Amino acid sequence: MAQEFKSLNFAVSFIAVVLAGYVLAQGRELFVPFAIGVMVWYVINALTRQFQRIRIGTWSVPRWLGLTLSLLVLAGAINLMVDLISANVNQVARAAPTYAENLDRIIDDIFSWFDVPQAPTLAELIKDINVAPWIGTLAGALSGFAGKLGLVLVYVLFLLMSQGFFGQKLDALFPDEHRRRRMENMIQRMQGEIQSYLWIKTLVSVLTGLVSYAILATVGVDFASFWAFVIFLLNYIPTIGSIIGVVFPALLTLVQFDTPGPFLIVAVGLGAVQFMIGNILEPRLQGASLGLDPLVLIISLMAWGMLWGVAGMFLAVPITVIIMIVLSQFETGRPIAILMSKDGQIK
Repeated sequence: MAQEFKSLNFAVSFIAVVLAGYVLAQGRELFVPFAIGVMVWYVINALTRQFQRIRIGTWSVPRWLGLTLSLLVLAGAINLMVDLISANVNQVARAAPTYAENLDRIIDDIFSWFDVPQAPTLAELIKDINVAPWIGTLAGALSGFAGKLGLVLVYVLFLLMSQGFFGQKLDALFPDEHRRRRMENMIQRMQGEIQSYLWIKTLVSVLTGLVSYAILATVGVDFASFWAFVIFLLNYIPTIGSIIGVVFPALLTLVQFDTPGPFLIVAVGLGAVQFMIGNILEPRLQGASLGLDPLVLIISLMAWGMLWGVAGMFLAVPITVIIMIVLSQFETGRPIAILMSKDGQIK
């Protein structure tokens, strides 16, 4: 009887997980902006707490001022990102003819290796490609991104407006003091884990971006500041982001220059930076704060990427940490949380 109950429990849990995955995948247009909004809301609150720690004598920054400064920092970051992208789009348009000539030369070199007498030019290769659907898709993607950004900001606004009542809602949901304290401890632990992850990840991402910029600028790669910003963002995606952050700037270098030397310098230099910071410095800074098994991290990265695309890959680590912490609070979910952990130690 007990075995049948365990089998039934497993079957119900499996069906629940499958249904949850289906709902998350089908409702990605709703859930992705909300998840991003929650993360942005959390970052704003973390910045607000940091500003409130500023003291001048007996005076300390009040919450309303800290919140205002946090919103200004966020608005400045968004404005900087938009300006950086728009400026580099114009520069790419001006540099496109040079890239096309160099790409023709690379095509000639490749075909000469195979003793092909007349290599096709780039224009000949793409003349039969209908770019209209691509332009339409790109325009749709950009308009969709703008719409999602507006939805994210709406979610953040309402979260900020309603956060003052979270304590009262928690008291109403858990009138039993023991259960309420248990829930408060779980929420505080999630906040601590995610805050630690975000601060350390941001620190190493900034360091990676700065060192990568120094390498790209020294070699003379076009759009060095833009690529440094892209590398900074991609560093939030474990493993895959680091690989993309090396491959794309290296390919641009290959197209930009007439010799393979700059390409080798950029590829080896950026690869060494990613390896040393990602595999030596970051693990020392993170320590045992997250406690996620590396295999679980990769699986979660793939799973959330399949469900929510690139946004899911950015959110994979915080979401997986939250799932592990929640599972660890329940007797039936604790074995799964132990399997998800790095060393089997669950707080």
